[in-house]
Amino acid sequence: MIDSIIFDVDGTLWDSTDTVARAWNRILQQETDLEPTITGNTLKGLFGRLLPDIAAVLFEKYPRERQLTLIDLCCAEEHRELLAHPAAVYDTLEEALEILSKRYPLFIVSNCQAGYIEVFLEATGLGRYFQDHLCPGDTGQAKAENIAAITAKHGLKAPVYVGDTAGDQKACKKAGVPFVFASYGFGSAEQPEYTIERPLDLTRLF
Repeated sequence: MIDSIIFDVDGTLWDSTDTVARAWNRILQQETDLEPTITGNTLKGLFGRLLPDIAAVLFEKYPRERQLTLIDLCCAEEHRELLAHPAAVYDTLEEALEILSKRYPLFIVSNCQAGYIEVFLEATGLGRYFQDHLCPGDTGQAKAENIAAITAKHGLKAPVYVGDTAGDQKACKKAGVPFVFASYGFGSAEQPEYTIERPLDLTRLF
């Protein structure tokens, strides 16, 4: 039996990539000589990585320090954009959270910047379902370490993690937590412990 559920954000709870692409392209126009050609599909292939790694791909021509400055500007702009124009959550998500939150404590761990999870919770109005959250922007640690930190902080004995990429699966293996693959998301997984096709499927699994 499980005693808690930890969620990824992008590709698991919502798809913000088109909105984020719009915000990041605005920064490219204002701050660089790069063509503003970032798309939602571009970001689907990058989300889940740590931000410095995303910056290294998108801003390869610039020195490392400039890459980090640009990605910080992009993140600040995406926060403003998402609060003004919230992305849509996945179908059946709120129904699933309402049911699951009555059975288990729910948490979020994502490889995002500080403030992004708070933006998600505010923009969607779903904050009441989650008890805590962590990200590298809060701790300086990657996903596996943050899963372990949430587990230790709240005394969780049998959590599962819901995510949508091979990176999520790898982090779960490192943290010693079963992986639930959200097949509707951005990535792929090999032989996950569980697979769901929509958020509501979690209510049947657990």
